[in-house]
Amino acid sequence: MRYVVNKNLDAPFNIAMDEWLLTHLKPEAPVFALWQNRNAVIVGKHQNTYEEVNEAVVKEKDIQVVRRVTGGGAVYHDQGNLNFTFIIPVAHPQDVDWKKFVQPIVAALHKLGIPVEITGRNDLVLDGKKISGNAQRYQDGYLMHHGTLMFDVDVETMVRVLNVSDEKFISKAVKSVRSRVGSIKQYAPHLTIAQFQQALTDELSENGQDQPIQLTQSQLAEIKTLEKEKFSTWEWNYGESPEFNYHAHEKFAGGILDIKAEIEKGLIKQIYFGGDFLGVEDIERLMPQLIGVPFEETTIRAILSENQDKHYFGTISNEEVLSLIHE
Repeated sequence: MRYVVNKNLDAPFNIAMDEWLLTHLKPEAPVFALWQNRNAVIVGKHQNTYEEVNEAVVKEKDIQVVRRVTGGGAVYHDQGNLNFTFIIPVAHPQDVDWKKFVQPIVAALHKLGIPVEITGRNDLVLDGKKISGNAQRYQDGYLMHHGTLMFDVDVETMVRVLNVSDEKFISKAVKSVRSRVGSIKQYAPHLTIAQFQQALTDELSENGQDQPIQLTQSQLAEIKTLEKEKFSTWEWNYGESPEFNYHAHEKFAGGILDIKAEIEKGLIKQIYFGGDFLGVEDIERLMPQLIGVPFEETTIRAILSENQDKHYFGTISNEEVLSLIHE
C-alpha cells in the first residue's frame, strides 16, 4: 500500500490534511498515512467542545483543540500516540465495513508480536484494554478511516483535559482510566515510538515495495489554506458546537457568583449573573454588551476590562469572573 509521509506535529494542519486527502487525493488504490500530534484534543464533528474540554488544562499545558470532520468522541493526542489514516476507494456506502478497513493495522500489529483484537463498535483492545478508537467518513466514492494507537500516552493529562474539572477526582479518574486503557509500549518495550511507526510503515507498504506519495508544494499549500481558513478557527473548533445551556456557580471572598448562559453557534444568546456580591452599578447594564459575542475568554475579558471602573461585581475580580467561563 502506498503512503503519505507526514512529519508535521501541528494538529490543525494534520486534521486539515486528513480532509484534503479524502476530498482531493483521489487514489486508485488504498493509501495510508501514519502521523502524530503534539498535545491536542481532537473533538468529534458533532460534539460540544465546551462540554468536552477542560479549558483550564488546555491553557496550563498549551494543548491544541481541533474539531475533526468525522463523528465520535473527543480524544487526546500527544507524542506517545500514533495516528493512522486510510483513504480507500469504495464504490457504494453500503460496502463500508470498518473492521475490514482496520484489518491491515491489526495484521501489522500481530507481526510485531502485539496481540491486538477487534471488539465492540470501533475499538482495538489488548487484554481487554482499549488501545485504539476509530472514526470514518464516506464522501464521493472514498472512505477516510482514521484512528489512534496508544503507544505510551500521558494518561493523567488525558484525563484532566477531557473535562475532569474537579482536582479531587483526578487520582481516582486516572486509576479508573488506566484500568480500561492499554499501552502498546508494554507489549513492545524494545521499541521507541519512532521505531514502532517505521515498523508499521514497513508492514503496510509490503516491506517498502510500495513507495511514498510525494505531495507537491501546490498541494501542501492547499492543505495550509484549509488549515488556516477552517481548522485553526474558533468558528469551526468552538462555534460549531450545538446549542447548549451553561451554568457555573462559585463562592469568592467578594461573594457568591452565579452565571447562566444560553449559547448558540458558540455565541452568547442570553446571559444572567446572580449572587450575593455587592456590585456598585447595576449588573443588567453589562449583560446586553455580552449578547451575540463569542463565548470565549479573550472576548469576554476585553468587555470586562472596558467596564472595569463600574465594579459590576463588587470586589469579585475580573479574573475570578473569567475563572467561571469554561471552568
